[in-house]
Amino acid sequence: MARDTFSGLPRPTRPVLIVIASDWRRFREYVGDVAAEWGSAFAFPSDGRIVMQGSSAGSDAGDPEAVLRHELAHLALHEFLGDLPPRWFDEGYASFVANEWGRDQVLATNVALALRGTPSLDTLDAGFSAGATQAGATYALAYRAVADMAALDRTHGLALLFAYWPRTRSLDQAVRAAYGITLADFEKRWAAQTRRRYGALAVFADLTVATLALLFVITPLYLVRRQRDRTRLATMIAREAEQEKMERDAAIEALLRSLPPASDSPGNATTQP
Repeated sequence: MARDTFSGLPRPTRPVLIVIASDWRRFREYVGDVAAEWGSAFAFPSDGRIVMQGSSAGSDAGDPEAVLRHELAHLALHEFLGDLPPRWFDEGYASFVANEWGRDQVLATNVALALRGTPSLDTLDAGFSAGATQAGATYALAYRAVADMAALDRTHGLALLFAYWPRTRSLDQAVRAAYGITLADFEKRWAAQTRRRYGALAVFADLTVATLALLFVITPLYLVRRQRDRTRLATMIAREAEQEKMERDAAIEALLRSLPPASDSPGNATTQP
């Protein structure tokens, strides 16, 4: 109740129903089949309702206070703008006002961002329903887009954007009026900044993981090879020593055989007649 205002928006006035599901089965029953299978909480702006998991939820459900603020932000945004915001802005704004800084960590390990570049804002919406992994990256990119847009005006943040948006009914025109650039220009700036900021980190992280995995595989093989080489060297040394001994014994025997027979001693001499 102490934080029921959201960046750039007027204070919400509509009542909100927060439903806490006692277990996963009840949670899926409350949200219905339209919600993604991997979601941990859902907001339904049309009837001012939020469904969250209860105390039986796992750690992947997130921090309950941050999750609740994220879902409340959806309701506040729709209360003021209706269906004007595209999905990427809707989700990005909710992550932004919920201070979900951990989204950046997803981008820092997203190698596809470095290899294929940042997707366009228009194509982001499809990523929210493309599975848990892809959706995680899409949420992170949407969060980054809204955060970068708010950073265009250090004084007013998103306030001027929200002031112009209901009048113009156009995000592009609202961005022009609030920040003095087109939405296309902002998109280029956001894509370049995102790739420059996180692309190198993603490649580095991927190379680090690949290196560790390679070392994990190679190290046992190296140790086995080293032990085998030591055994082989010891065997070769033993064989060479044995060969040298045999050659030495053979040389001594040959030398002894080459010596003339010993002469008779004087005590055994005979007198010739």
